[in-house]
This record gives sequence, C-alpha cells and structure tokens, in this order.
Amino acid sequence: MTIAQILLTILIIWGIPSTYFRSKFRKIVYQTDDWKINIKPLFKKEIIGLFSNMYPENPDYIKTRNQYRIYLLIYLIIFILYQFFKTQS
Repeated sequence: MTIAQILLTILIIWGIPSTYFRSKFRKIVYQTDDWKINIKPLFKKEIIGLFSNMYPENPDYIKTRNQYRIYLLIYLIIFILYQFFKTQS
C-alpha cells in the first residue's frame, strides 16, 4: 500500500463523523431541531457561523464551533497530504 492509498483510507474514515458534527453545528446556527436542516443547501449563515462569533453568549455554540473547526482543519490537512502524495506517485 502506498502512502497515498493509506491517506485516502484515513480520509474516508475521518469523513464518517462529518455528518454528526455538521448536523449539530447547523442546528445551533439555524436555531432549529428539525432534521431537514441536514439536507437543505443553506450555506451562507453556516459559513458566517464557522468563521465568526454569531452567538457569543451560547457556550454550546462556541464549543461545537471550535470542535467543528478542529475537525475540518484536520480533514483539510489529511486532504492536502493525500493530494501531495498522490501527485508524487
């Protein structure tokens, strides 16, 4: 197995909990418990909530946002490494 194949496997496995983190974050940002928020293509408020501080008084929002940021950052690093090693082989 090459490094690129290993990284692709890690990338797929790391992507599995993304639906949980995104769902939890979107429910806080859009202030709803409706499950349909997970399938609606509403991105503007979500992006603003990810890169700003929409609800500074809400500790659950801050905790969830920070966890989601870390999750996405690690996902991005794995993806960049995969792209780098894929082009090397």
